[in-house]
Amino acid sequence: MANLNSSVIVEGLRFPEGPRWHDGRLFFSDMHDCQVMALSPDGAVSRVVEVQGQPSGLGWDPQGRLLVVSMIDRRLLRLEVDSNGVQELVEVASLGAWATWHCNDMVVDALGRAYVGNFGFDIDTHPVVPTSTCIVRVDPDGSVHVAASEMRFPNGSVITPDGATMIVGESFGGCLTAFDVARDGSLSGRRTWASLEGAVPDGICLDAEGAVWSACPISGRVLRVLEGGEVTDVVQVERSGAFACMLGGEDRRTLFVCTADSSNPSETGIRRGAIETCEVAVPGAGLP
Repeated sequence: MANLNSSVIVEGLRFPEGPRWHDGRLFFSDMHDCQVMALSPDGAVSRVVEVQGQPSGLGWDPQGRLLVVSMIDRRLLRLEVDSNGVQELVEVASLGAWATWHCNDMVVDALGRAYVGNFGFDIDTHPVVPTSTCIVRVDPDGSVHVAASEMRFPNGSVITPDGATMIVGESFGGCLTAFDVARDGSLSGRRTWASLEGAVPDGICLDAEGAVWSACPISGRVLRVLEGGEVTDVVQVERSGAFACMLGGEDRRTLFVCTADSSNPSETGIRRGAIETCEVAVPGAGLP
């Protein structure tokens, strides 16, 4: 097993989450600062849009428009930009009828269907009573469908390059769960893709060999996991928690990790959130 270390390239964030490599930049949500941000190859960090409901999962529709999960008000939003460059966030769907607590991470497929999870319970106030919840699928027309139920805090999600399989990190299940994706976007064939004993899978990404990189907030590590559960590589981060990861860079071999010392919004005002990186051998693949 290879043991690697990451280094901090961006600091001073509150709580970074939802990293996505898109059009040569790393996009991410600074969740507790209510901002979607972008990191350019030259190291410059810029604000993309403010999301008062706290942004989390990010993606793009087939027209190239940014989709954002607004957590607290439980909505899926789309960023519209007019010919004069004026931005407006418009609602794609309200998810309050399905989400039993804050909405969270998301993966958007090649047809623009957005799969959105939610906490299921108030993790900050009642962290010892986890409640299962669902993942919903929001189709491009804004219609909402339950894609999977009885999910134990569904978190990071990926879709394989052929579009046929979706893998979800169940944080309170200690596992990565796979589904078959039908042509209409429905999910079936639920199975345990990998059990991660002693780990809490959070944000995940996929590489070209079919392995999943999974951030683990309780140990400050990112694990490269094969189907079945074998861990081949471990990246130790500098902050105490690793919350999400994404393979990007020119050759997709840079592992970007969103890190922080706490995920509790009452403790992130000291701005110890960071983006850390580590070079890895296998490039990224699939979605997001």
